[in-house]
Amino acid sequence: MTELTVLMPCLNEAETIEGCIEMAKQGLTRSEIKGEILIADNGSTDGSQSIAEGLGVRVVSIPQKGYGSALWGGILAANGKYVIMGDCDGSYDFSNLDLFVDNLRSGHDLVMGNRFLGGIKPGAMPHLHRYLGNPILTSIGRILFKSKCKDFHCGLRGFNREAIIALDLRTSGMEFASEMVVKATLHKLNITEVPTILMPDGRSRPPHLRSWRDGWRHLRFLLMYSPRWLFFLPGLMSINLGIILGSAALIHAIAFNNFQFSTKWSFLACSFIIAGYQGLIFAVFTKTFALEEGLLPPDPVFQSFYKYINLEIGLLLGFLLAAVGFGLCCASVYHGHDNLKPLLNDSLTMSFFIGGITFLILGVQIIFSSFFLSILGLRRRQKTK
Repeated sequence: MTELTVLMPCLNEAETIEGCIEMAKQGLTRSEIKGEILIADNGSTDGSQSIAEGLGVRVVSIPQKGYGSALWGGILAANGKYVIMGDCDGSYDFSNLDLFVDNLRSGHDLVMGNRFLGGIKPGAMPHLHRYLGNPILTSIGRILFKSKCKDFHCGLRGFNREAIIALDLRTSGMEFASEMVVKATLHKLNITEVPTILMPDGRSRPPHLRSWRDGWRHLRFLLMYSPRWLFFLPGLMSINLGIILGSAALIHAIAFNNFQFSTKWSFLACSFIIAGYQGLIFAVFTKTFALEEGLLPPDPVFQSFYKYINLEIGLLLGFLLAAVGFGLCCASVYHGHDNLKPLLNDSLTMSFFIGGITFLILGVQIIFSSFFLSILGLRRRQKTK
């Protein structure tokens, strides 16, 4: 059985691929590891495939474009129990992989290279990446997913092939690097880091990486995989702010009878509350969809939500809020009745009217949201039968 596959994604790397393959061969021979070198070619037009094949290396063609696509296709085609992946641009030393292999053999599922621990040679990494992009994106990933990895985007990493295939990685671009770390963390795989030296790549052309485009793709992925931070917490803050503003406007209307001031703040409070509810319900929608599609691991706490909250309860709550809101609106419209004039000033009436509109809108939204969540839950109930 092949123990190790050294996997290199390739797109027009004729200048450097031979040197990388020779280093990998030296590493396998020196360490006496039974392994293979695999090139996942993503449509090279400079003869990279012929160079690799001439050196006796297996080449697989990956038609779907993208860094992630090439790596995923290579992982599926690999014969090794373990896979060590790295770019074939000359920036990584494939002749010295012992730390990766030792940690994989000891039971780690994912062994990440850490360029900041191992050292970055002069000219190997742009200052924008070294001091801004990588630290910021790694910090965001560590906060959002409680990951211990300190270099999310190191291109040299080793892993247990079966464990990574089980993660069902989906992204096709450079964000594949983040997806692997995030999903491995969420599925509680055994992860560690080893020092890795980053050297200047040996190509005369610019790298495939586009700093701002690919940085945004990494950030977008991190946010989309954390509905709690993207939707829930901002929504909760917005609702709380709306309640505070609404309460202040109501107190001011009662105490000072200032129509203009209370109306403006009441409208603002209404907007914050409705926007906040949108954030909360989008968090529930996103989490439900991600669980149904296997994008996130099972969450017992969230799944218990469906044991107590169902379509009927949602409809009851929605109709109740809508009824309260409709009642407040009606009371505000008829405030001019002689019996009510002593009780309600114009400012207080407008506050009640705006509050009624808020309850009415929330009630309708809860009704629609309940039906939509029930539709999402149909597939979940079918799976559990």
